[in-house]
Amino acid sequence: MIAHTADLAPARLHEIRALLDAAFDGEFGDEDWEHGLGGLHVLVDDDAGLAAHGSVIMRRARHRDRWLRVGYVENVGVRPDARREGLGGRVMAELEGIVDRAYDLGALSASDEGARLYEARGWQCWAGRIGALGPAGVVHLPEEEGSTYVRPALAGPLDAAHELLFDWRDGDVL
Repeated sequence: MIAHTADLAPARLHEIRALLDAAFDGEFGDEDWEHGLGGLHVLVDDDAGLAAHGSVIMRRARHRDRWLRVGYVENVGVRPDARREGLGGRVMAELEGIVDRAYDLGALSASDEGARLYEARGWQCWAGRIGALGPAGVVHLPEEEGSTYVRPALAGPLDAAHELLFDWRDGDVL
C-alpha cells in the first residue's frame, strides 16, 4: 500500500511508529519520526499486522549551483520477526520507483546494517562533501559523509568533486 501522510489515520501512524521503534531497537527518536512525515509511505502488511515501512519525502539539495528536488528515503524498517523475507526490498522497490519518476535525485542516510541493502540495490555511497544550509549559513556535516547514499534519477549522474548541500531540518544542524 502507498499512501500520503495526510491519508493515514492516527491509529495507522501510531502503528508505523511502533514498528520503527521495534525495528531500530529503541534507537529511533522523535526527530527521526518527524523526518519521515509529509510524503509518501510504503506499507507492507502480513497476517500479524504491519510488517514493513518506508517513506520518501521531498528535500532540496544544491549541487553545482543547481537546486535539485530530492526524494529522500526515510524510516525504512521491518518488524524484527519478519526480517529476511524480502520485505525491505519490496519497500525499497516501491520507493525507488517514486524517486525515479518524480525527483531529480534520490538520497538517504544509511545505518551500517541498512547500507548492505541499499548497495545491493544500486545506491551509491556519496564520495563527496556533505553540508546543510543551516540557520547561520552553510554547515559542513562530516558525520554524514560515508553514510549518505544517492540514486541518480531525473538529474542524471552527479559529480562528487562538488558538495551536496541539503536543506536544513531539525536534528541535522546544531
